[in-house]
Amino acid sequence: MAETPETQRPGAFETGDVRRRGMASAAAALLAILLGTLVYLVSATNAERDLAAERERQSFEIIMLTRNIGGSIARAEAALGRFVINSDRALGTMYRDEWRAAVRRIERLDRLIPVESAQQARVDRLATNVREYGTELANTAAYAVARRNWEALSLHNAAASSPHGPAIARTLEEIAGEERARLGERSTARIATTERSNLLAMLLAIAGVVLALGAIGLGWMAYRAFRDREHAHLRADDLELAVAERTRQLKQANEQLRAEAAEREAAERQLHQAQKMEALGQLTGGIAHDFNNMLAVVIGGLELAKRKLGKEGADIEQHLDNALDGAGRAAELTRRLLGFARSEPLQPEGIDAGEMVEEMAKIFNRALGEQIELGIDADEDIWPVWADRNQLENAVLNLAVNGRDAMEGKGVLTIAIRNITADAAHRHNGLKPGDYLEISVTDEGCGMSEQVRERAFEPFFTTKPVGRGTGLGLSQIFGFARESGGDVAIRSALEEGTTVSIFLPRFDGDAARRPSPDASMAAQPSGGSGSHCVLVVEDDARVRRATLMALEELGHDPIGCGGGAAALDVLSERDDIDLVITDIVMPGMTGLELASELAKSRPDLPLFFVTGFAGDGDESEQLSEHEVLRKPFTLSMLADAIDRAMEEAEANESVAG
Repeated sequence: MAETPETQRPGAFETGDVRRRGMASAAAALLAILLGTLVYLVSATNAERDLAAERERQSFEIIMLTRNIGGSIARAEAALGRFVINSDRALGTMYRDEWRAAVRRIERLDRLIPVESAQQARVDRLATNVREYGTELANTAAYAVARRNWEALSLHNAAASSPHGPAIARTLEEIAGEERARLGERSTARIATTERSNLLAMLLAIAGVVLALGAIGLGWMAYRAFRDREHAHLRADDLELAVAERTRQLKQANEQLRAEAAEREAAERQLHQAQKMEALGQLTGGIAHDFNNMLAVVIGGLELAKRKLGKEGADIEQHLDNALDGAGRAAELTRRLLGFARSEPLQPEGIDAGEMVEEMAKIFNRALGEQIELGIDADEDIWPVWADRNQLENAVLNLAVNGRDAMEGKGVLTIAIRNITADAAHRHNGLKPGDYLEISVTDEGCGMSEQVRERAFEPFFTTKPVGRGTGLGLSQIFGFARESGGDVAIRSALEEGTTVSIFLPRFDGDAARRPSPDASMAAQPSGGSGSHCVLVVEDDARVRRATLMALEELGHDPIGCGGGAAALDVLSERDDIDLVITDIVMPGMTGLELASELAKSRPDLPLFFVTGFAGDGDESEQLSEHEVLRKPFTLSMLADAIDRAMEEAEANESVAG
């Protein structure tokens, strides 16, 4: 019987099945090994990618911390500079908070940096520089809190040139530069691991598809591979979202840093301008001091010559009157310079502004001319204000003259006086809540452009031709109003006129009347209440000689000396001195120091000061205890000062008796 194919080699199929099952098993094992290898590689790659992303985030955070530290230090420096200038405690608080924020960020930076690294050495150096620089700034802040602003400003200028500031900036830049270099490497590593993860995920998906098509028994493994692939995609999506969010945060931080840099630059410009104005104030104060000494000689000599001439020559007397008038104008100029230098302290009193403006009507008519129609519009029962009368009169007159010039000498000028109330809900021109009196001067002139209005209060800024304006008027009005607790506002438009308003706080007491300011200049000296032995202490020989001659003319017995030490020698030798007249600013022993010495050795001896320059610092309290006669002065003013000093001494003796 012949063999059929089916009967040939009956174990062939079984052998083939075994062979196929073996090959399938081998293939399955190979695929399983491949799949396990792929799974392991994907897992390791994902872990490596996560580590790279974490390192990248750490570099980002370190860079941000260096920028935030620099920004906090810059804001602290700027706030301290402004606090030194205007003693605003809110700026002092800002300085303290920004400095503490910088210290906390340095501590955070120290925790992020590995201990054994070059970056750690830089962080240690940064912490040392910040600690030493903080000590310098703290000394400045301490003087500013004690209102020793000159010393605080000097310390702040010294701190500005300290090597610690540049050292801090260099160290921060070194740390940031190192981290930027690392950031590039870590970003490259993260991108590479992400691409490798995606590639492995794709291979894993292919293996899963092959397993699914090749063996149902490996379906579960294919399913897991598919699921792992999906998870990988989800993680990739999460990473992409995280990268997008981080990119947005970095962009926002970059914009914030630019804003902080602009703010710091503006603060530095403001501080630089304040320093220039402070130096200019010192210069004008010194000029005014010397100029007043010369004017004291001029006015004293002219008045003595006028008294000697009498009626001998009318023409000569007229020339002397003109000289006195010119010297008086020069004295007014020095008062303006002293006011600009903020060396002439305000002398506030209760003022009825409506009554004051009415009294000034004649002055307005003479100053403005016949072609200016003046209108005064005042509320009924206007509130009194607490201010320096001379400064307020000068401010209103200055605004009226500015209005006349804006109208080219022809038109209607209106002075309005209003009671206003500013509260928290309806703030008026930025004033603090409270009651104020508004004094506004309105003209029909050419008006101001926005650019001119923004610069109107700058010292020495003027739109008038050369020789017709100094540019000090509005800046002095601004300083006077702010120092009096008020403010100044301008409303103007081109071809629509200008309104300048002065806002002064309401005074709860009664307004006081005072005699005409020219009364003391016009009155002739009577010689006082008797002859006295007067010791004159003045370092300027010309002023001393003129004062001695004036005292002789008044009938007194004067003795002169050139300084405080010489005065003490004279007083130790003579006990017949009835009165001491002393300058304040002198080399060696100042007038204030002389007064302190006399208060110990001769407390009953009358004394008053004669000066052309008096600040408003720590000596103000001591000045308030004595009469102060401002240079230049007339014979009548000198006689009145002597009478007041002697009367006060007699009153003190009667009280003590």
